[in-house]
Amino acid sequence: MDAPDFPVFFNKQTTCVIGPGGPIHVPRVSALVDYEGELGVVIGTRARRVARDHALDVVLGFTCVNDVTVRDLQRKEMSVGLGPAKGKDFATAVGPYLLTLDEFQDRIDVAGRIDLEMICRVNGKELSRGNAKSMHYTWPQLIAQASRDAELFPGDLIGSGTVGTGCILELGPENTG
Repeated sequence: MDAPDFPVFFNKQTTCVIGPGGPIHVPRVSALVDYEGELGVVIGTRARRVARDHALDVVLGFTCVNDVTVRDLQRKEMSVGLGPAKGKDFATAVGPYLLTLDEFQDRIDVAGRIDLEMICRVNGKELSRGNAKSMHYTWPQLIAQASRDAELFPGDLIGSGTVGTGCILELGPENTG
């Protein structure tokens, strides 16, 4: 599928955020739990309509994100042109660290992409490896889009979307055993 001509993201309730290793309460209506390895940006300054060239000025730092998803429920939601909703609103693991922009300065290119290898492990077993620099849109583009006609607040979290092969859906279940 081709990428849209604008960055797409979704919001998640703060009540769904858990720490690393925290319990994940999977919806009872689902059997297909998947992880999504992402890089997340935490907003540090209240902002609205942020210009791309000032987008990194509103960043507090970056952290690891596991946007846990139940694929069977997500498929049903997406089939009617809505979602993701209940297929994603139960758990997002964040952390354990928050690294500030200055700690990434040598890894950020002029467009705002971060060269950062990311590894996803499930129960200690490595399943995925990718690099955050493969994001289709840059952090400045994502922040500008998120703040367009909406207020961003300190502590808001924006996820990058799954970093290459960062979920079972992309790998295929046969490659995760």
